[in-house]
Amino acid sequence: MIVAVGASAKSQGSFQNLDFQSANLTPIPQGQSGGEVSISLGLPYWTGYLGDTQVTQVLHNDLTLGDASIDILGPNWYSQGLIQGQYTVVLEPGLDPFGSGQNVSASISQTALVPANAESLEFKAQISIDTPFTVSLGGQNLSLSAVGTGPNYTIYAANIPASDAGQTETLTITALAGPNSSDSFDAFAFSPTAVAPEPCPVVLTGLGGLLFALYRRLAPKRG
Repeated sequence: MIVAVGASAKSQGSFQNLDFQSANLTPIPQGQSGGEVSISLGLPYWTGYLGDTQVTQVLHNDLTLGDASIDILGPNWYSQGLIQGQYTVVLEPGLDPFGSGQNVSASISQTALVPANAESLEFKAQISIDTPFTVSLGGQNLSLSAVGTGPNYTIYAANIPASDAGQTETLTITALAGPNSSDSFDAFAFSPTAVAPEPCPVVLTGLGGLLFALYRRLAPKRG
């Protein structure tokens, strides 16, 4: 992957592409890799980081065997690996591809205006048992609760600080450094309704994690 130069990408006004469906990519047949693509095409409005290094490219319909990576899967990806719609984003922490020899995190972030009536943030995810994650807003980690499940995902929600509503803040999703594995995310949305304060560990086992492990075995991978 290539190190980005210049300022971080920012959306104008409100948050954009929170469901990752704005990818502008050429569909490829199932089972084939799309290789590296510009993050501006694969994840419009988002900025990506491997550790502290900003990247300009992400993998399309591909996973790694050990290196840290940011991936956009779809539209012809394995159905059990897509959470909602045509595209799902995957964060793979792992070995630093820039040669530090350390394991690094994988993260995406976007800076924009939080809706004035927002009280909580909700999203869907497939979480690997080996890969804890954080979601922060305005530099503060949110206290996440598992509030539901779907066929291959868990629904998470968190109340946001009241001071963030109506303000320009940075939303960051991070798969923390550790053994190579992956977390998948989709369908982030701000809500005017607060959630019950029942924080849960960010590492949850369950159907989503098991299915994610299954499709990793079936999917194309890079060394």
